[in-house]
Amino acid sequence: MGVKPGRNDPCSCGSGRKYKHCCGQLPGASAAADPEAEALLEAADALRARGRGHDSLVLYQRALAIQPRYAAAQNNLGNALLELGQPADAVTAYRQALELSPENAEIHCNLANALRQLGELPQAQAASERTIALNPRLSMAHNNLGLVLAGQGRREQAVASYRRALALNPTYLEALNNLGNALRDLGKPGEAVALHRKAIELDPRRAVSHCDLGNALSELGRLEEATASFRQALAIKADDVQAQLGLGTVVRMQGRAAEAEASCHAVLAIEPQNVEGLLLLGELHADRGQFAQAQQLFERALAIDADSPFVYCSIATHRKMTPEDSAWLKGVKALLARPQPLAHEIRLRSALGKYFDDLARYDEAFASYRCANDLTKRYQPGYDPSKLTRRVDRILGALDAAFLRQRQGEASASELPVFIIGMPRSGTSLTEQILASHPAVFGAGELPFWNRAFNSFEAAALRNESSTTLIASLARDYLERLRTLSGTALRVIDKMPANFLYAGLIHAVFPRARIIHMQRHPLDTCLSIYFQNFFNMGAYANDLEHLAHYYQEYQRITAHWRALLPASSLLEVPYEGLIADQEGWTRRLLAFLDLPWNPRCLDFHETERVVITASRWQVRQRIHTASAGRWRNYEKHLGPLRQLLALTDAPPAAPVAAR
Repeated sequence: MGVKPGRNDPCSCGSGRKYKHCCGQLPGASAAADPEAEALLEAADALRARGRGHDSLVLYQRALAIQPRYAAAQNNLGNALLELGQPADAVTAYRQALELSPENAEIHCNLANALRQLGELPQAQAASERTIALNPRLSMAHNNLGLVLAGQGRREQAVASYRRALALNPTYLEALNNLGNALRDLGKPGEAVALHRKAIELDPRRAVSHCDLGNALSELGRLEEATASFRQALAIKADDVQAQLGLGTVVRMQGRAAEAEASCHAVLAIEPQNVEGLLLLGELHADRGQFAQAQQLFERALAIDADSPFVYCSIATHRKMTPEDSAWLKGVKALLARPQPLAHEIRLRSALGKYFDDLARYDEAFASYRCANDLTKRYQPGYDPSKLTRRVDRILGALDAAFLRQRQGEASASELPVFIIGMPRSGTSLTEQILASHPAVFGAGELPFWNRAFNSFEAAALRNESSTTLIASLARDYLERLRTLSGTALRVIDKMPANFLYAGLIHAVFPRARIIHMQRHPLDTCLSIYFQNFFNMGAYANDLEHLAHYYQEYQRITAHWRALLPASSLLEVPYEGLIADQEGWTRRLLAFLDLPWNPRCLDFHETERVVITASRWQVRQRIHTASAGRWRNYEKHLGPLRQLLALTDAPPAAPVAAR
């Protein structure tokens, strides 16, 4: 395989996990070639084409024994060695070929590939630039220069090189995928999606293109589409490690822990030392509250690869950092001293913020979190405050007192659903964990349903259609989903915080369902959001002024529901009250759900269940009050949030006395 002199189209070979290169192979025929040596070269090339690289080495060496000054044999020997994972030997072969043919662009290009695999990036760059000087229209040379530049962290320049490769050859699959991955590293996954889709159109049977598409879709939060892409990659290549890792990651985020674990074990069966597989398995243990096992896997991964940013982030996420973690701090600072992909730097800055917060070094913590948030803004369109305001206006107009007074004839009488709503980081995960410790309750996590449900409701209203049929359909679909998840539980909790937008629609569909509204001090709430490296969080979360606006809209709509929903449907719980009097508020919560008291709810931190939210470590600890009033440590940094101090809700009723 390879590119003959003068051709610009790529071959199908490749190496490297994320970015693909192509090797140039020289033909054996030449005026000076010995016929026997030429025949041996062609036989060796045929063996390589059939995947018998080791066997081909003997024939290349026999050809060179007959004709030592045979540049094509030296070059193609280098290609075989490179494909067999021997880049140092390949470099020797390419350099010997260049002594015989110093102006050959393809050999320089191959030398650049081998040097890059050895990590000799400055030399690889020089070889790539020499290739381009000899043949500016060799598209693979521009692609390979892009790989070298990306390896040096010079991603904008890498993008320019990939674009030049594609200008010369618009159907260059490797360059399409490489450009997409580079743009994703720069925080532009939307642009990456289009490039990977084009690569798939050109060759639907390339597993790597489907895998790259899945990664871009995953970063956009389009998890179902990403899942389909990873599955397609595995249908083409069942042992594709990167596709298995991608699949495991996205199904975990969809709450399908068993499938995610199966992907981990598939990866580790192929590559027992795969760092990403060990990390994902560790995260799955952490989801179950098995933090000791998780930390063992993280430490094992760190021993294999001390330069993996994800290892450092996972270690920091699942325990309290201490001054004894100086080695961890040194490792993170060393990584940040080098250019990192945008997503990696965001995670590292966020982990560094947590380290400093745990050590009460608050100014350094806030500076790290602010940097992480500023970088995160590159990933998504800017927050549009007017868009949320208009949506809240439409919800309030559609679900007003007149609508909620109407008897919805097709509403469900089910008491199965329980909704925990509120701002993120307001205690929704803690409350779910407490209640899910009751044997009659199942905690389903955050279910994406009611945002689309309101869109359907609004569309039907615009068509002047009666809501009766739609309400019946929504009830049926939602109950079917709950029963699939929960088995025989009497109550199933959906703790999607943003359902505070749709409490009125939920009540119209399930008038006997219970809605628990968690409330927390606004500055503690917003600060905690700002300090979290959320997956697929809205753009408001990365800017203090935008957080203040979002919180004000949250206050506006929850005041509307408070005025309209009956006390039998809505219970408001203060986070600070819950952590100060766990038993009293737990008794009130169970009474609200019409469930008997069960002491297991007091030992909620021992309950074994999967939690994948940002609070999964906190909900496995005994209740403490350290998080209340945390905002005072950062008061001088919170100017845009101080306006929220003037916003107050009617205080919830006190809990019943503990018995």
